[in-house]
Amino acid sequence: MPNKSKPRETKEQPSGEKRLKKKEYRKALARLQVELVTLQGWIVKKGLRVVVIFEGRDAAGKGGVIKRITQRMNPRVCRIVALGTPTERQTSQWYFQRYIAHLPAAGEMVLYDRSWYNRAGVERVMGFCTDKEYSEFLRSCPEFERMLIRDGIILIKYWFSVSDEEQERRFQARIEDPTKRWKLSPMDLESRARWVEYSKAKDQMFAYTDTKQSPWFVINADNKKRARLNCIHHLLSMIPHEDLTPKPLVLPPRQSAMGYVRPPLSDQTFVPEVY
Repeated sequence: MPNKSKPRETKEQPSGEKRLKKKEYRKALARLQVELVTLQGWIVKKGLRVVVIFEGRDAAGKGGVIKRITQRMNPRVCRIVALGTPTERQTSQWYFQRYIAHLPAAGEMVLYDRSWYNRAGVERVMGFCTDKEYSEFLRSCPEFERMLIRDGIILIKYWFSVSDEEQERRFQARIEDPTKRWKLSPMDLESRARWVEYSKAKDQMFAYTDTKQSPWFVINADNKKRARLNCIHHLLSMIPHEDLTPKPLVLPPRQSAMGYVRPPLSDQTFVPEVY
């Protein structure tokens, strides 16, 4: 039976919200990133397997928070999975198969920048899957996630909720900025045109997959900086951990030359010092 209680799409951005100053934001982010490194050590030490899913509308800020999470972490421990369009072969496989290939081993945390929930979102709205495939996903997804959790995987799901007005502003900013224009695809523009259909698809998805064992955590993402801090703070609270940071190392004395003479620098090709 679907879960009747579901968070609503955020349209009620609080008015008169106190502005977060850059200095405050950077200080809070730096503190949280230190704690993320502490969490990283705990994950490795305890052999934890962590999966974090990031979903939401286009331009909701998922990529921004993922960037801040991984910025100071070891990519061998914390890695990002952002899959492209499935190949013809992959479309003939069990739907979850290509996502399973990227699940973490012991001592790893995997961040899915969009995930198997593509079927309940873009594939449903754009008609890339059949009604039968969509219905089967809604039935099987909760059980699939329960299987992961029973096997010991820590599964955390975030939905980034952005208002109509804020998404419009961010899309316009991407159009005007040549360095961000690559972020806009024809699919993004189509999703903008089908705002209501995506809202319905999201509500239906929550009704079936916002379960007690694997709930959705909704991030109010109209303010990017606050969304990043709130998400990281919540993520840290979801995995109890201890500080296993090793004591500072002492550098050994440098080896003596022992008569070795290095070749002249003129024998090497250097990059031009333009700056």
